[in-house]
Amino acid sequence: MPPMKIILRTYTAADFEALYEIDQQCFGPALAYSRPDLRIYLNLPGSDCVIAEAAGKIAGFLATAHENAMGSIVTIDVLAAYRRQGVATTMLEESERRLTASGVRAIELETATDNASAIAFWQKHGYRKSGVKKEYYPDGRDAYSMSKMI
Repeated sequence: MPPMKIILRTYTAADFEALYEIDQQCFGPALAYSRPDLRIYLNLPGSDCVIAEAAGKIAGFLATAHENAMGSIVTIDVLAAYRRQGVATTMLEESERRLTASGVRAIELETATDNASAIAFWQKHGYRKSGVKKEYYPDGRDAYSMSKMI
């Protein structure tokens, strides 16, 4: 099977409901953002959201925010049907490029301490654990703080 063609574009307000539904599918009710919280993150000063489309459908999105030289990855969501096909990596590379162009020199994120595949993904892309945030998630799970200099 030929590699999937991924087209990247920037979030628009018309995408909101689709992104909300994707986040619900990716993380479930215990971890997914509420509509108000997702809207806040997508509209923060310094926010950006890269959308990946495959065959005309949204396959995933990556939301970031930055202030001065510090950036953060808010969330990365890829629908199950599109995982392990380079969608997340493609979005991450574009998001890092955009953050660098905005003057960001370091990026931080949090990921659940029990999410081995996410931890491996971030480490593969140069992110390193810098601490643990106890009971970070609403369901009481801990998160690793991870960061990368760019």
